[in-house]
Formats: sequence, C-alpha cells, structure tokens
Amino acid sequence: MKTAEPQAAEVPNTGAQNTGAQSTGAQNTEHRNTEPPAPEDRLDRYRARVFEERKRLRRAFSDPAARQREVLTDLLTFNAGTAYGKAHGFDRLRTLDDLRKAVPVQDYAALSPWIERMAEGEPNVLTADQPAVFFTSSGSTGAHKKIPVTPRFMRTTFFPFYYAAWAPMAEHFPDVLTRPDAVLNLKHDPVVAPATTASGRPHVGASQVDFGKMFGEHLSAEPGTAAPWATLPVPVAPDDHVEKMYLRLRMAVESDVRCVIGINPAMVAAVPYQLRLWWPRIVKDVRDGTLGGHPFRSPNPQRAAELERLASYFGTVRPAHIWPNMRLLFCWTTGLASLYLPRLREEFGPSVTALPAPVAASEGPVGVALDRHPTAGSLVVTASVYEFVDADRDLGPDVETLAPHELEPGREYHAIYSHVGGLYRYAGGDVVRVVDVVDGVPRVSYAGRRNRSDVAGERLRDAQVVRALQSALGGAGLAARNAACHVETPDGRPPRYVFALAGESAWSTDETRRLTAALDTELTRESADYRAARDAGRLGPAELIRLDRDAFLEEWQESVGRGVRPTQVKDRLFRPDPENWRQLTGAAARQGDRS
Repeated sequence: MKTAEPQAAEVPNTGAQNTGAQSTGAQNTEHRNTEPPAPEDRLDRYRARVFEERKRLRRAFSDPAARQREVLTDLLTFNAGTAYGKAHGFDRLRTLDDLRKAVPVQDYAALSPWIERMAEGEPNVLTADQPAVFFTSSGSTGAHKKIPVTPRFMRTTFFPFYYAAWAPMAEHFPDVLTRPDAVLNLKHDPVVAPATTASGRPHVGASQVDFGKMFGEHLSAEPGTAAPWATLPVPVAPDDHVEKMYLRLRMAVESDVRCVIGINPAMVAAVPYQLRLWWPRIVKDVRDGTLGGHPFRSPNPQRAAELERLASYFGTVRPAHIWPNMRLLFCWTTGLASLYLPRLREEFGPSVTALPAPVAASEGPVGVALDRHPTAGSLVVTASVYEFVDADRDLGPDVETLAPHELEPGREYHAIYSHVGGLYRYAGGDVVRVVDVVDGVPRVSYAGRRNRSDVAGERLRDAQVVRALQSALGGAGLAARNAACHVETPDGRPPRYVFALAGESAWSTDETRRLTAALDTELTRESADYRAARDAGRLGPAELIRLDRDAFLEEWQESVGRGVRPTQVKDRLFRPDPENWRQLTGAAARQGDRS
C-alpha cells in the first residue's frame, strides 16, 4: 500500500455485477469509497466505517445459521457457471449437506491445479470474476502459494471483517490514529515492481497491496501506512529487508510512537533486540541528520544527546524508554507468542495493551476480535461457510465435519471454510480453540498449525506442547523468550523430545533439572498418546537445552537477512530438520546447558 491516498483505479470488468443471492457481504458494496476522502475528514469517515462494519457483523449474530445459509447460497449461485462449479454440480446444491457430498475437504495442493489455471489467465475456473491479485503465503512448508483474490471476494468476505478488526483500536485508543507517525506498522512493505503470475497479475503479500488503488477502497489503508517511514526516502534494495527495518526504526525514534502493528508477533519481539543491535548506528544517524548514511534532514544533536542519556541511565534501552507514550501492540497473542508476550509487553511499557490480530490467513478470515478480549475473536459468519473437525482427528477428503453451533468451548478444531473467492471446503492448516460463545457465536483463538510430531504414536500438536511449556514454566516460576523442539534418536535407545528454551533470566542447574521433569509430566497430561508412548517405552524422557536469551531473535534476524520477508518468518515449534536444529542450538555447546 502507498502512503498517499491514490486516485481510484479502474478495476477490470470481472463479472462482479452478477450478484447472485443477497448475501450480507454483498450488501456492503454501498460503503465502497469510489473517491479518496479529503484529508481533513478521513479520520472521521474511517472511524464511522470501522464501527459500522462491526455493528453489521454483530447484527448478523442474531441469526448466525441464516447468515451461513446466505453465504452458501451466494457462493453457489455466483460460481455455478465456473469450471469447478460445473464439475461439482453447484447449480444442484442447496444445503451444507449437499456441499459435503459434492466437494471433498481439500488443502492447497488439491486446489493447486485449478489455481494455476487461473494464474495463467484462464477465466471462469474457480470463480466467476477474474482475480485482481494473487496473495502470496509461505504456508507451513515454505513454498509460496498463489491465493486468488477477486473483487467479489474482497467486498463480500474480506473488507467487512477487515474494517471491523480495527474497531477496538479506534474505540479504546483513539489517540494512536490522530497522527500518521503515531503508529509503527512493521508489516507495511509497499513494493514498486511486484512479482507477477503468468497472466501478469501481481503476486504479492496482502500487506503489499494498495486496496484503494486496486479495489477503490480508499479508507482501507492501515494505521501507520501514511507515516514518514512508510515509503522510504532513500534507496534500498527491494529484498534487503534488514536494511529496510533499520531505516524505519531509525526514523521512528524521532517520533512519538504510541502503537506497534506486527500481526506476526515475532516481528514485534524483534524490535527491542534491533534497538540494542543497531543503537550506535541509530544515534549517529540522528545526530548527523542522515538515514543509513544518506543525507536526510537537518542534524538533530538534541535528540541524539537525549538518546545517549537514556542509554547511560538505563544501560539497556527499551522501546518504553524511547517512546514513553506507547499504549498498544497489535499482533497474534496466542501460540508460542503466549510464552513471551507478557514480558515483551513490559519492554514496550508497563501499561501497554496487546490486542489480538484476527484469526485469519491469506486464504480468508475465521475470527475477528470485536472488543478487548486478549486472545479471541468472533467467528465471521458473514464471510465464509465454516466447518470444523476435532483437532485430534486426521483430515481427509471424507472426514465428518461440525457446523459452528456444534462446537464446544475449551475444545480445539481444524478450521475449514468455503467462500465466494473460489476456496471450497478448504483446510488452510490452522487449528483454533473455542474460548466461549458470545451472542450465539463461537469466539475462537489461534491454537497452532495442524502439523503433528509423531515418531512413536505420540501425535503431539503445537497447542499441546505450548500448554505443557506454559504449565511447566509457571510451576517453576520461570519465563521463556521462545522455545522449539526436535526429536533425537540415540543409538540403541528410544527417541526422545529435546526442547531448546531461551530463558528470560539465568536458571540454576537444579531449576533446569526440575523444569525438564515437569515438562515431561505436563506432556503426559496434555496428550494421552504421548503418555502411552512413554509408558510403553517407545519414547524416552524429554531433555532440555538452555539457549542464550537472544538465540531465537538472532535466528529470526538471520532468516530475514537471507531475503525472506519479515511477515513470513514466524515462530516454529517443531524443528524436524537436523541442520536447522544444529544451527539453532549451536550456542548451547558454549554454555554446556543440557539436562
């Protein structure tokens, strides 16, 4: 996205005028901003829009089953004439049971042949309107997906939940929206020359798309995307993401930043580390008025001296020292982030709030927080037709699924969705936890990826291991900055799980020994399969390696340094690759901290 409000661009004639059924999403087209708002009233219009979309979504909760039927009817009617719709008899389908019988549960690999036809420019394959862009997503394997994004999908599925996601910020933290430089948006990464598919459509991350220019939604620019550092004023290579992060951080230290948006919490966790890493360079650039050594603005010796006084007084300079009015972090708050987020918030300030980013992926939304709940968001019943499968079950084409009203609080499920954008009974790989039911709609939090670690029948999932870590650390009064695990198979002995933990502070040998035993016990409580494998001797006891406190941050920085976009370098719990594991744990050999 660009920093200035662009002129409306012509969206290709995609057949979106074939409205099909009157879905809740389709009714939102009246809000489309065909002209950029005047700067003086943009904030008022933006606030009105996000509050209205939240209100519409809450109204839909009065009869969520009816809304789900509307979404189903709309996607079937709109796409009945597509190649996929004809192959699966969309014109004959009426109910969710009909859809279950006609379409298998499928992942990206199953839909990939259809998507590739769209990427090559063939019309009317999965959707009745042509994709305007293909979102890229790294997925769990690291391979770049091509997620087709059509104008109808954006109006029906994306924009209603997207605007509603910002409502809690606009309601409870209005000051962060009053100045462009009050928000450091870490995921904003505009691209001048995007990669394209064979058909010439952009193939980029969602954070790299100018929704105003491409879809006529001129209020959709995220907070912080008009900041001075949003478009860098000095030359930098497109794939030099480390330097781009430095330049934005160097510029931000001269502003009164009050909110950091990261979505991916690993990006937020990197900020305190980067301040320490780049501190001398930052201070010099500020003093000289340079930006990465390039002429930039007038020298600012006063701010440089202030930064040096902070370093002298505190020793370790934290974001809270540089930005004393910091109020808000916006990122995912569950998964591995739940281990380090409490201490990370303290780095930004003692009263800083962490609002959860939506439970969503490039493929589509699942849940969006409409209030200040710290982890969960309401199911977006107007966006997709949702189905769920118990997280402990294996997914397959014919697996039995549950409807939203059949979910139970406290349980975890694979999320499966179908929407007008061409993904049908799509298992994106995320597991969600049902926290509670509010206004008749489940509220869900992200629990982890669906991948399991299973060498001896233990079938461990991300969420089970994270909870075991939380319980073991909490019982020992310890805190971790991050964690990972790997299965080792010693000669002549059963395989065992080895955990690498970066502690918040130093642990004694006795504390490490007790923590290791507690972790093994908690794993047996979380997983009956792990307990059975341990009892039968198929698995040995867990072991633990203590890493330097910055080990995971260094690894993250190195990954970005190899050219991977920061948004795609995410926390990873299971590390099956031996070489990756050796690289991560190499520092432990210097410490000798293994038990």
